Amino acid sequence: MWPILFLLALAAGGTLAAWFAQRERAVRARLRETEIALADLKTSRHLILTEEQTKQQTVFNSMVEGLLILDEDGRIQFVNPTLGILFGLQHDIRGQTLLEALRLHELQEVAQRVLIEGRVTGFEFALPGTGSRVLQVNAASFRDPDRAHAGIILVFHDLTRVKQLENLRKDFVANVSHELRTPLSLIKGYVETLLDGAKDDPEVATRFLHTIEKHADRLTFLIEDLLTISQIESGQVVLNLQPLPLRDQAEQVVNDLTSRALERKVNLHNDVPADLIVRADGDRLQQVLFNLVDNAIKYGRAGGNVRLGARRLDAKRVEGWVADDGPGIPADAGERVFERFYRVDRARSREAGGTGLGLSIVKHIIQSHGGEVRLQSEPGKGATFFYTLLVGH
Repeated sequence: MWPILFLLALAAGGTLAAWFAQRERAVRARLRETEIALADLKTSRHLILTEEQTKQQTVFNSMVEGLLILDEDGRIQFVNPTLGILFGLQHDIRGQTLLEALRLHELQEVAQRVLIEGRVTGFEFALPGTGSRVLQVNAASFRDPDRAHAGIILVFHDLTRVKQLENLRKDFVANVSHELRTPLSLIKGYVETLLDGAKDDPEVATRFLHTIEKHADRLTFLIEDLLTISQIESGQVVLNLQPLPLRDQAEQVVNDLTSRALERKVNLHNDVPADLIVRADGDRLQQVLFNLVDNAIKYGRAGGNVRLGARRLDAKRVEGWVADDGPGIPADAGERVFERFYRVDRARSREAGGTGLGLSIVKHIIQSHGGEVRLQSEPGKGATFFYTLLVGH
């Protein structure tokens, strides 16, 4: 009997051992599956975080504004490429304070204000060592949800171009006001003199009326030139581009200005080759040539020569020029002659009836044709204005 019971106990023990072994293997398998699932979850979360960080980095790097982030200790944690360009950074400034990295007390004061006020907007400052570059910074504090520590984000906008345009607008308004005031004052003065009795002397009255007419014409020319520049700059002018013989265009201008040239005994020479064809708007090209030749007659040498020439630069471009043999233009004025209202000799220009806008109009028209203008001049050796146009096949 006992041997049978012993054998049964052994069998039961073996069965239990096998069950426990199977159970242990199952538990280990489930644990392994759990470990694998946790590892996959961790990997997925890491991938998600990495993807989000990559997206964030891409956004920051593509911003046209400069971006700088300070950590809770006031040290630079992140800068984007635009900020490096704005400040001309040559090395990595992460880990430094604002003052150590950028040497600007104004920015340090902005960061301190943000810690107190939470936000600073519209703070403008000039960037030292960069000429006239002006930046605007907006700053705000933020809180990291994981660590609950405060930091600061600063966004920099480059206002240099905006400031330049504002200054141009102010200068333009001031110049227009001055240009209008001068002839209007003269006209008003002569009219008052006529009303006070000068009209009783026919000779004096005639002379005064001619002067009034001259300044009224000057006002008309000024307004027409202002309208022309406004239309070109605003894109309202639609060019009628077509192949044109450049010599024919030059000849028409020479014919139109012959009488004016005779007044100063200036000889006009059309040396433009007959085979040069350009792609241009005929009316606007006439305006360019007229302004250049008219200037050469006015400010060149009395009894001198004005020459119109041109040549083929390459397969795509033609270079034309208008040259005089007058006193020339000083080197320091050569870069500014195409600016609106700039005059080398203000008194002489006004006496000649110039508006100060002719060369600016020339520049805008040629640029709208895809070309360029430039000046070559030496004092005492005349001035030559060059322009380029596309070849008209």
